[in-house]
Amino acid sequence: MTSAKALMPNTSLFELSPNIHTTPFWEAAREHRLVVSSCTTCRTFVMPPTGLCPRCRTQSIEWITVSGRARLYTYTVVRHAPVPALAGSIPYVIAVVKLPDAGGVKLITNIVGCEVDDLSIGQELEVVWNTRGDGITVPRFRPIVAP
Repeated sequence: MTSAKALMPNTSLFELSPNIHTTPFWEAAREHRLVVSSCTTCRTFVMPPTGLCPRCRTQSIEWITVSGRARLYTYTVVRHAPVPALAGSIPYVIAVVKLPDAGGVKLITNIVGCEVDDLSIGQELEVVWNTRGDGITVPRFRPIVAP
């Protein structure tokens, strides 16, 4: 199989429904800042964000800006469109990345801008920003290219 560049899924198919717990994440993304919720009592990072710390049960959460660096934890390459509207977006990569400066919490995202066959578990990544037609900015990741 020939390698292909990882594309971005057709964002018009995905509707975002922020809630009281996720709105700060999306507001920061609009400013090109990657943030993670953190318990102010025990300092546990919490993703996805909730109104309650899973460790100490406190409801005191703050948002910490992180570097945007990550490591590829796991991924899958979608090579066949599950619906016709995604045919122009193939292949795309659905991934879970670990954020080392946020206690290793994981974030579900897409990997973009690289050959899919060049991806490897543990690979270093950096955040890139995708502003959709509806004005929502979504963090995606790409491999860090060595100088």
